[in-house]
Amino acid sequence: MPEPTRVAASVATCRWGAFDASFPPVASIDPGEVVILECLSGGPEVMPPQEKMMEVPAALREIHAKLPRLGAHVITGPVEVRGAEPGDALRVDIEKIELGADWGFCGFRPLFGTLPEDFPYRRTLHIPVDRAKKTCRLPFGPSENGLELPLAPFFGVMGVAPPRDWGMLNTKEPRAIGGNLDNKELTEGTTLYLPVFNEGALFSAGDGHGVQGDGEVCINALEICLTGHFRLSLVKGGGARDPVLKWPRAETKTHYITMGMNEDLDVAMKQALREMIAFICSRTNLSDADAYQFCSLAVDFHVTQTVNGEKGVHGLLKKGLLF
Repeated sequence: MPEPTRVAASVATCRWGAFDASFPPVASIDPGEVVILECLSGGPEVMPPQEKMMEVPAALREIHAKLPRLGAHVITGPVEVRGAEPGDALRVDIEKIELGADWGFCGFRPLFGTLPEDFPYRRTLHIPVDRAKKTCRLPFGPSENGLELPLAPFFGVMGVAPPRDWGMLNTKEPRAIGGNLDNKELTEGTTLYLPVFNEGALFSAGDGHGVQGDGEVCINALEICLTGHFRLSLVKGGGARDPVLKWPRAETKTHYITMGMNEDLDVAMKQALREMIAFICSRTNLSDADAYQFCSLAVDFHVTQTVNGEKGVHGLLKKGLLF
């Protein structure tokens, strides 16, 4: 295999807050190759003050000064996967995640988050990170030294370009393209499957998270710069086992994951459940009624996030129970 293609974060290789099929690719690879994406996080309003002695990457400062702010997140890409076409699934193997900074931030602000009526003010914490120990230190906790929290880094945003008729999409809301999934299960060593809507798929990533609880209730996780090593492959859809993928799906070392996204959490739950039933039926001889009851007995459904407009639910099926 050739050496991985590395894409450094810059004004030329990043978009601030948008997915759009009209964005030209910043790199092009063959299916099965690895692309390394350097990803940056945060707008100027959440950068640490100078007295905190936390280094802000020069590329991020340049993005703040020169790149149009179209939406929520700075994302790196898109990357073209040669031969990808609508109806395929893009397989994203997250082979490695590297911490890109010695600090991250977590905040909330008026009118946003899960409890905006309880917290109608702005608060941002700048949290130091120990890259060697893979921990962060919170300024509160059971001791005067705060609380040391283990990191579990992942990318909040991973997605492909939307159908051209959709136009430009804000990165804030997760959708069929993936995007701002904020699914903490998608750490190093896991796989994400995304529907392809355009030739080349046009994959982008960003919104690095150092650690997050399911729900991401205040708006932010530990927002941090990350570098991801992604192996991008294609799965041709249309067969009985792999019908054309309509929504993101994932796989960890221990579980299969389906997802639902909707502004109504009840609808998101129904979607994640229907996706799990269809997934089980495509790989077993179970009827849909069998699969429905099996889900009630053996599948866990978690609230992914409640802060992105389109809320998320993901279902977890333990490997080895059925297949």
